[in-house]
Amino acid sequence: MTAFTKRVVFTMGGKGGVGKTGVTVALAEWFGVNEIPITLLDLDTENKARGFLKHFFNGTVTKVNIHTPAGLDAFVDHLDGGAPIILADMGAGAGRAAADWFESMHEDVAETGVRFTAVGVITPDPASVESLLAWASRLQDRVEYVVVENATSAPADFTYWRSTEQAIRFREAFAPQILQMEFRLAELENPLRQHGIQLGQVADRKAVVEELKRASLVMRAHSYRRRIFSEFDRARQVFLP
Repeated sequence: MTAFTKRVVFTMGGKGGVGKTGVTVALAEWFGVNEIPITLLDLDTENKARGFLKHFFNGTVTKVNIHTPAGLDAFVDHLDGGAPIILADMGAGAGRAAADWFESMHEDVAETGVRFTAVGVITPDPASVESLLAWASRLQDRVEYVVVENATSAPADFTYWRSTEQAIRFREAFAPQILQMEFRLAELENPLRQHGIQLGQVADRKAVVEELKRASLVMRAHSYRRRIFSEFDRARQVFLP
């Protein structure tokens, strides 16, 4: 029986603008606070604008072009002698490349002790749910699933995700961990994205942007971080080897 010693956690691409990078940044913070070593990879090669993963980590994140025959072999290379966990932000349009790689490589890589967690981020928009289900139809049971319900409005209506037959079948078949990410005030969220600042930097009063030094926003950042970390804590078994 394989002894699993390593984990690759990656966001499922597909529909853009649902909050995949935001979830990845929050997860990276959670790993850091828990002193768990990880390697961060930015697989969203099509995103050249502010708001992509490297923007939040001073350009130190390794970018990988997965649209090559051996693109996702980067998982193997970075796990070999490096941190036991990879956290990768997968870009929109990466579905075919990821599916092809898992089809050809998953069995052999898994035999070396690597497990995979696919993180799908959905919003009340049905298109985000359809994207998640399309990825799952290709990845099947080669991965463990985490679904983050990202409330992009207040209140948020996830009726499509919770009641459609295909989504129900997905939940029954794969038993995903379902986490909630609450709606965030635009006056905090927008400057975070614009300047590439993490919630923890605001909560710890380390943000250099003046508008993010307001006491009310510092308190909001504390609150948001505490609750999303609590969600990650509930699912920690699918984020660790």
